[in-house]
Amino acid sequence: MARKLSQASKTKILWVEGRWVSNGEFVPALLKKGFQVQRVSSGKDALESVSEAKHDLVILDAASMRTNGRRICTSIRNRVNGMPILLISDPNRPLEPDFECANEVLVLPFTQRKLLNRIAPLLPTAEGRLLKAGPIELDQDSHAVKVGTKKTVLTPRLVKLLQLLIESKGEVVERNTLFKKAWKTNYTGDTRTLDVHISWLRNAIEKDPKKPKLLVTVRGVGYRLDI
Repeated sequence: MARKLSQASKTKILWVEGRWVSNGEFVPALLKKGFQVQRVSSGKDALESVSEAKHDLVILDAASMRTNGRRICTSIRNRVNGMPILLISDPNRPLEPDFECANEVLVLPFTQRKLLNRIAPLLPTAEGRLLKAGPIELDQDSHAVKVGTKKTVLTPRLVKLLQLLIESKGEVVERNTLFKKAWKTNYTGDTRTLDVHISWLRNAIEKDPKKPKLLVTVRGVGYRLDI
């Protein structure tokens, strides 16, 4: 933990909060650790800030905004794809089961230590377990995939999908198999959400996502990682 936070002074965090502060000790705790924290008080300000400044992490305190955070989180993700997002959630405003926007979700109440522990794997300097396949490098701890100079932070589900494809590189992985293992379910009646996630993966690893060269579709069967 100490080593992962050793570069805290170089890490810029955008903290998005509303009128009702969830825990007044969170931001001071981050500042004490040496993080650079910029605070904004609305979704509009958050979108302007992530567009103008180079942040390493967004922490969205949705609980303080009396919302589940889905709309703001999605807007931030669309504005700066690849930005790691940690969302603070109110237990009285639960997220939908298919919510995939945030890299990490913390449900109140929780401690400063837990917040720091969840931040650590999202830091750009985190050293993680690497999976490599051709030009693709997947850091399973920091949830980052790198292809050449392009680096993107993935959601946990996308990390799992890419891991499965890398482990079977060059081979066709059936749709049902991917869905069962990534979603941890035996129900495969509707796998359309898989196609959406494959599209997001292509945005992260392909030069031209509309003409994929690495992650190809094998019609009627599944997907293959061509290296």
